[in-house]
Amino acid sequence: MPDLIAAALGQEYLLWLVAATTVAGVVRGFTGFGTAMIYMPVAGQILDPFAALVTLTAMDVIGPLPNVPRAVRDGHRRDILRLCGGLLIAMPIGIWTLASIAPEVFRYSVSLLSLTLLVLLITGYRYRGTLKHWMIYATGMLGGFLAGATGLAGPPVIMLYMASRHQVRVIRANLLLYLLGVDLLMMLLLWVMGRLEPTALVLGFLLALPYLAGNVLGGWLFRPELEKTYRAAAYLLIAASALSGLPLFD
Repeated sequence: MPDLIAAALGQEYLLWLVAATTVAGVVRGFTGFGTAMIYMPVAGQILDPFAALVTLTAMDVIGPLPNVPRAVRDGHRRDILRLCGGLLIAMPIGIWTLASIAPEVFRYSVSLLSLTLLVLLITGYRYRGTLKHWMIYATGMLGGFLAGATGLAGPPVIMLYMASRHQVRVIRANLLLYLLGVDLLMMLLLWVMGRLEPTALVLGFLLALPYLAGNVLGGWLFRPELEKTYRAAAYLLIAASALSGLPLFD
């Protein structure tokens, strides 16, 4: 174990990973989403795709825990179960896809997905109808596939709920609990598939410390009446991170 910790702490550009992790934690704490869209474009420049995915999963299992009790009270439990049902079906396919693509494709996919979501949110895209059960299952499946292939489980679910008429506290809670379910299932599948790299796992748990601090700060900052301010701040941070992750800027 000491050797693994030393290897993790000796990671090149460790301070960049810590900075990205802390910012991602703050955004996750006050919006309920955004971790992968901020962290993965940065991590993809420093780590190989599976190492980036393992570190994200390890820290994200721990980081949101202080905000889970509030999310359980505020969330729509049946919708969360439906999302996780779809997730269970599609995530293994996504992980297999990740094993089959080049690192450059991984980086472009992460950044472009983040930017696409950002454009849709800023332009005010809204789903005007009722959220039907099949739509929630299908969205969970799409999120599961993207989680395995790029680490970005959030975009489809964010578009479904941020574009809905739910209150902001319900949206925030549903996203937080769904993404926690993503992390737990991801950890299990990566272990079963032999992709749970020990050094990356230890690095992820170490990064959980600044991530946890960011989540606590973000949760403390959260005020429903300041929803527009939170969204604007999250949009700017997501855009900066996504653009930095594009290989053409190397």
